[in-house]
Amino acid sequence: MEGTVRADSSTAGLQSRMTDPHPYARLTPDVVLNALEAYGLRCDGRLHSLNSYENRVYQVGVEEMPGMPPSPSGFVVAKFYRPLRWSDAQIAEEQAFALELDAAEIPVVAPTALGGKTLLHAEGFTFAVYPRRGGRAPELDDEATLVWLGRFLGRIHAVGATRAFEHRPRLDIESFGDEPRRFLLEAGLIPEDILPAWRQAADLALEGVRAAFARAGNVTQIRTHGDCHAGNVLWAPDTGNQKGGPHFVDLDDARMAPAVQDFWMLVSGDRSSMGRQMRRILEGYEDFMDFDDRELHLVEALRTLRLLHYSAWLARRWDDPAFPIAFPWFNTARYWQDRVLELREQIAAMQEGPLVPA
Repeated sequence: MEGTVRADSSTAGLQSRMTDPHPYARLTPDVVLNALEAYGLRCDGRLHSLNSYENRVYQVGVEEMPGMPPSPSGFVVAKFYRPLRWSDAQIAEEQAFALELDAAEIPVVAPTALGGKTLLHAEGFTFAVYPRRGGRAPELDDEATLVWLGRFLGRIHAVGATRAFEHRPRLDIESFGDEPRRFLLEAGLIPEDILPAWRQAADLALEGVRAAFARAGNVTQIRTHGDCHAGNVLWAPDTGNQKGGPHFVDLDDARMAPAVQDFWMLVSGDRSSMGRQMRRILEGYEDFMDFDDRELHLVEALRTLRLLHYSAWLARRWDDPAFPIAFPWFNTARYWQDRVLELREQIAAMQEGPLVPA
């Protein structure tokens, strides 16, 4: 399995030499189609850009060919990784994890090997090809759905706990909180009249995060999906040949993290509602994997880190032409005012104690 995840030696390292601030300007339809055909696929000209900003992802029509992986839908999905974000070794670990989960019959969409490789290169880009999987967003207000998701997360984590990532990063306060705070203060994007309030709120929020991690203690970090929100779970309908259910997609943010990192984005509402939802998820989860209740101290702390990290992510990508179009509200005075209020709400939430599944 892991032997299929290796770099194309003739082009490995091209990504690390790319310095173009707008590399996706070179990713034309011809480049995409030629890249796939160079690895043996026969494209029929159908090409549709899918909703992705960090990377570029396309649905591509292909013809069936002898000796090539079948595509029952007539489409494959091609994911072109953002240059310089991940090293080839880090991407290979993401792909190996997906293949490991797929081999365990866990419904994760794993990359397809072309020419014996899943880590592919063309025109200075690293990319991967996936089977197309359809589905809708899960109904997170349905208790049976939450139990079902919990069971699959338990299976994912049972595999994830068997070994550690060697190259992919860990989720920690420095990389998700302190560094984004520094970057935003140095970037000069926060209006001067809002800056003191934002700085104070960010500093108090990070104090709350540290206190929450201290209360949780030395929790175990395992390989996680890392970005397990409803948009990364496709719920497939029942068909005559296959029972429906969830498919987990997009392991691009997979990293070492506490198990609860893959739960908290699936719960919402007031604390009572989140407690009920968490109870259902854990009901299914603990059929396959033990859960350390101390991690419940981290739910609001992890939410706070994500809020800081998200603002910094938008700021880092603001010179990508796709971002001002997709996020026109970013970098307005209202945006930063709302972030101050949001951080203050998180400061209060972290003072309320751990989330209680009930």
